[in-house]
Amino acid sequence: MTREAPELIAIIGPTAAGKSAYAMALAPQVDGEIVSADSRHVYRRMDIGTNKPTPDEQRQVRHHLIDLRDPHERFSLGEYVELAQAAIADIRARSRTPLLVGGTGQYVRAILRGWRVPPVPPRDDLREKWLRYAQTHGSAALFAELAARDPDAAQTIDPRNVRRVVRALEVIEVSGQRWSELQKREPPNWRTQVIYINLPRDELYARADARLVRMIKQGWLAETEALLDFLSQHGFDADAALQLPSMYALGYREMALVAMGRMTLDEAIIAIKRATHRFIRAQDVWFRQEAAQAASFGGGAQIALPP
Repeated sequence: MTREAPELIAIIGPTAAGKSAYAMALAPQVDGEIVSADSRHVYRRMDIGTNKPTPDEQRQVRHHLIDLRDPHERFSLGEYVELAQAAIADIRARSRTPLLVGGTGQYVRAILRGWRVPPVPPRDDLREKWLRYAQTHGSAALFAELAARDPDAAQTIDPRNVRRVVRALEVIEVSGQRWSELQKREPPNWRTQVIYINLPRDELYARADARLVRMIKQGWLAETEALLDFLSQHGFDADAALQLPSMYALGYREMALVAMGRMTLDEAIIAIKRATHRFIRAQDVWFRQEAAQAASFGGGAQIALPP
């Protein structure tokens, strides 16, 4: 392993493992700035439920790629890659260390492996077609369509990520080419250290459950009510709001249903806990794979496994 200082530090792991706290403690030691790799943090007005860094934390350590869009506005993986790479380049140009921190697996993988996302504009009609297909036939049938049309893409896309599968099918139909053929990779030339943070599964569940209780006490329901009001002012009624990509952030749909009177808070808490536990399991599998392959990232990486 190289003994030179890393030019990018990626801090990855499942939700509730302590990635943000670790990054906040590490940043002053390495003159670091945090580049968010959390797809939920790009949305304004969604602070409590996404466990977004507080204003005080953002004053202590500079954060990038937070509060980029309103909840009804589009934000693609391609935009993320472009903005994240620019932020990393800017931080390095100022002789500081970028810390890539977050739990959105596609964001992390795209940066560490140098993805170039196909520049195909969105087609709402096709997107709606495939989303309806998933709702009617199930996510497994949707993924089978992708596997039949582009087996190589099916090897790199999480079948549980319905919107990602839909986007790949959309690109295939618009371009007439396979997603995997359009997606180029240019391995980054920076030295990368991957810090994989994890805890025993039961402890992760307990920490996530405790955080949920804390977020509700902090006013998550009131935040969601204000969010629905904001979306209503921009032409999205309650049912339309539920279909926005931003509202697929963990727990927001359930909290919205509580705000609409369609679910009790106790029912929402149970549902959010179950969904979060499933998410932790999926993240664990994803990031273990990333950590295991870290040696191929950026021309040489180091792996640290904190206790």
